[in-house]
Amino acid sequence: MGDDCAILRTPSGQGAQELLVTTDFCLEGRHFRRDWHSAASVGHRTLARGLSDLAAMGAKPLAAFLSLALPHSAARDPRWLDGFLDGLLALAGRFQVPLAGGDTSESPCDQILADIILIGTAPAGRALRRSGASGGVPSRPGVQVQPGDRLYCTGALGGAAAELAALEAAPTRFRRAQPDGSHPHLFPEPRLAVGQALLRRGLATACIDMSDGLSTDLAHLCTASGVAAEVDLDQLPLHPLAAALDQRAQIQALLHGGEDYELLFTAAPSIKVPRSIAGVPVHRIGRMVPARKNRPQMTLCMGEDRFELQPHGWEHLR
Repeated sequence: MGDDCAILRTPSGQGAQELLVTTDFCLEGRHFRRDWHSAASVGHRTLARGLSDLAAMGAKPLAAFLSLALPHSAARDPRWLDGFLDGLLALAGRFQVPLAGGDTSESPCDQILADIILIGTAPAGRALRRSGASGGVPSRPGVQVQPGDRLYCTGALGGAAAELAALEAAPTRFRRAQPDGSHPHLFPEPRLAVGQALLRRGLATACIDMSDGLSTDLAHLCTASGVAAEVDLDQLPLHPLAAALDQRAQIQALLHGGEDYELLFTAAPSIKVPRSIAGVPVHRIGRMVPARKNRPQMTLCMGEDRFELQPHGWEHLR
């Protein structure tokens, strides 16, 4: 940092590499509230969102850029900025992501605006894609993909939505929460090691991170791939925090609750997917089927019953 531009060198000795770039806003009032979220949580979440995008493509992080607009109410409190940077840099240190640059400005309103840009690398032509599970045309060399692929997810679902509901009910309850793995909303865990293993071992045919909820992100994957999906409700891994909810709320959190930042991926039936990757549990939750005019894009299977699954997770600008 300090020059007008950052100079990035891709890792040598690893063959041809591609640069992957992702950007995410983290906006006060939309993604966090200062009276609910600690400054460390805001900093952690700002970086985690972008790291999860890299994880979904099997990429290795190379550098981060942060642009931050602060109102006077935050700029006058150096403790908030210190806490924000502590949270962001602690996560960056864990994944060896240098903060290579960015910008600061006065916010035009009484809200904090943070924009994170992340750059990662992946072997040329091999990055995981949403469109991998497409009717037989491989998106990467050596990957034969077709309907019939099995559908998997990492970790557990519904925890972030459950914690957000608890936070809304008791905003001061989590002020001292730490990034110890027990707070999926406040301190989400990007699945970088899992994504890199999926790419390196050739396990996945398509992949996406679940930032907007299973139903919405699976719809993105189906649309990109030109296939349909069947999801087994009884196979969805319920996060312990969501287990305290009533049954209807549990299903809502499982299917539509966002910000779990787990990976949703497909694999060919011939591939033996381990039950855990990089120490993270992996669950088979359904299958991909051919897209047909008389078939829903997504079907929820509950025992012998079948229901159309609509995407009711987070959707921007709606």
